[in-house]
Amino acid sequence: MSTLRTWCTFKLPGRFTATRLISSAHSVSVNNILACVKIPKHFCAESERIQRHSKPGNMAESTESPAVMNGSSASVGPDYCEIIVVRHGETPWNVQGKVQGQLDVELNEVGREQAVSVAERLAKEFKISVIYSSDLKRALETAQTIANRCGGLKVIEDPELRERHLGDLQGLVFREAAKVCPIAYQAFLSGKTDQDIPGGGESLDQLYRRCTSALQRIARKHIGERIVVVTHGGVIRTLYQRACPNKKPEGKVLNTSINIFRLTEKNKWVLKTWGDVSHLNQTGFLKSGFGGDSTSG
Repeated sequence: MSTLRTWCTFKLPGRFTATRLISSAHSVSVNNILACVKIPKHFCAESERIQRHSKPGNMAESTESPAVMNGSSASVGPDYCEIIVVRHGETPWNVQGKVQGQLDVELNEVGREQAVSVAERLAKEFKISVIYSSDLKRALETAQTIANRCGGLKVIEDPELRERHLGDLQGLVFREAAKVCPIAYQAFLSGKTDQDIPGGGESLDQLYRRCTSALQRIARKHIGERIVVVTHGGVIRTLYQRACPNKKPEGKVLNTSINIFRLTEKNKWVLKTWGDVSHLNQTGFLKSGFGGDSTSG
């Protein structure tokens, strides 16, 4: 007799959610779901509500086999580099809604748990050659956790993978930025791609040139290989724009989300997977963490 299985996401007090695969053998109630999910000690044990989803994460449409979509260790073709782009784990400033930009903020306890979760998944499902990372602490610690779980892989630091520099907005609570730095705030929200941000901040055009050229440079060194790049929310959204110029990315760029790109030596980009956070089924993740643009996670 087959068993119905479904992903259930429930909200914990505060801004966290957790996701768990539940079978029809369980009575789908708050108590039963909580009983089969290991909740970190800093979460309250009571759930407020349950939402059902057909699957976790936002998967990009693909004509590839299910093995590729599910994160198989199948070999990579000889004419492209497969790059698993991962956002760093959660930081205290994500929780507080503070603008990080290129300020060097470390992971918090949840972020370290998230890093372990994504690292264990990557080690189990993929054969990885090397790891590249932004040199900011929140990305680098996430990358080193992945490297350790994947057999001690080398981590190459690359400053070109840093988050967008957000000028005078860096260090501010975003919801207060309009009052504290109105000029920088308006520049950020202007929508003009050539508008830089007062205080040394980058324009969207500058960010685009920096991070897309960095990923293409890295890809050319690793044609025929599968690698990991750990970076930031604003960067990942920009990479999406390069791969899918006529589409808008769905959802937020959540902490430790997996996003898979394939790049050829001739500069062709294909997005295979977007926003997959199914590895966070026991950790929880923020829906509102600020990661470099007004909608990223």
